[in-house]
Amino acid sequence: MHRKNKYKIGLIQISLDKNPDKNISKAIDWINKAAKKSADVICLPELFRSQYFCQTEDTNNFNLAETIPGPSTEAISKAAKKNNVSVVVPVFEKRSSGVYHNSLVVINSDGKILGTYRKMHIPDDPGYFEKYYFAPGDLGYKNFDTSSGKIGTLICWDQWYPEAARITALQGASVLFYPTAIGWHPHEKKKYGKAQFDSWQTIQRSHAVANGIYVAAVNRVGLEKVNDNSPGIEFWGQSFVCDPQGMIIAQASSDKEEIILAEIDLERIEYIRHNWPFLRDRRIDSYEELTKRFLDE
Repeated sequence: MHRKNKYKIGLIQISLDKNPDKNISKAIDWINKAAKKSADVICLPELFRSQYFCQTEDTNNFNLAETIPGPSTEAISKAAKKNNVSVVVPVFEKRSSGVYHNSLVVINSDGKILGTYRKMHIPDDPGYFEKYYFAPGDLGYKNFDTSSGKIGTLICWDQWYPEAARITALQGASVLFYPTAIGWHPHEKKKYGKAQFDSWQTIQRSHAVANGIYVAAVNRVGLEKVNDNSPGIEFWGQSFVCDPQGMIIAQASSDKEEIILAEIDLERIEYIRHNWPFLRDRRIDSYEELTKRFLDE
């Protein structure tokens, strides 16, 4: 496939409603807006079809899951084809009765599905009870050949794992997309909020540097509560893109719905890797111990 030296990505940072149909319609409206701004590859936030339901363990939430193909992919495939754009579409995937995944689908500019990635690392923290809902991914780390360029996809908690970024980057992606749903527990924000956000952004910038690749993280915004008595999660937005040197080249606000755009420049990747040849100097013969959980004495 012929590669353009440059293409534009668009990250859609929005708040989400409790009504899945409204969220799909809203996503399509924002895809249309991003396409008008000349975005070639567009990414939506993690689990965009609903509010973040993993704040509690509730069997009723499994009713939010959908098959692939399903409502999200069918609607967004039409929007992708209409606008001649590729779209990263996060999905609460119903694989089978009792088997669910936190997944994404990449839809090409012709409206056809290129493939699926299933989130590999599943968290279990206060307010983020994902292990209750999602089986770990079993498709491995993925790259997708879009009509604009080769992209890699990971999801949220995958952000913290350099191994995931490395393997995905080694498949040739020019950008790693991280659809995300991350925020503050309101009672912790004042004391820990800045440090938590800085850690989140720093680890992803480090993936860009270590692999000589662009990294794009797209988050949601707004306070979401499961009920009036719940403190909820205040999603911190601040979706961003950094270049292969780890420099922030685009960043959204903490509380507004918006599209951020950034240019992916293959020549920039080439230049950085010439000067920082980390991939060349990897000692792949010495990394066997990385497959162990811990190195006991």
